[in-house]
Amino acid sequence: MIDLRGYIDERGNKRFAQWLEGPDAAAAAKATIALARMEQGNFSKVKGVGSGVFEYGVFEYKIEFGPGYRIYFGKDGDRLVILIGGGTKKRQQQDIASAQECWAAYKRRKKQEIQ
Repeated sequence: MIDLRGYIDERGNKRFAQWLEGPDAAAAAKATIALARMEQGNFSKVKGVGSGVFEYGVFEYKIEFGPGYRIYFGKDGDRLVILIGGGTKKRQQQDIASAQECWAAYKRRKKQEIQ
């Protein structure tokens, strides 16, 4: 089983939770189904995104519904997934850049906590 956790930025904002409140009920239901699949280890609709995929470690789960919803996340080990945010095909490049920034910040904060 995969442990899904929402990313919380330095100001305490829960970016993924805020995004999930935005779409209509049907789209939110589709996203919830996608999350359930991820928890079960089903990453069949996932790909690495952006430049430096291996450096940044940001992934995109594509939801084929409406304007092409996406869920952005990073993997912290084999069992922990950090949900960074969401978006649509129209804003894909901006959403990927934002997700990469958040993932880099997450990794920096984690490294500081370990030291």
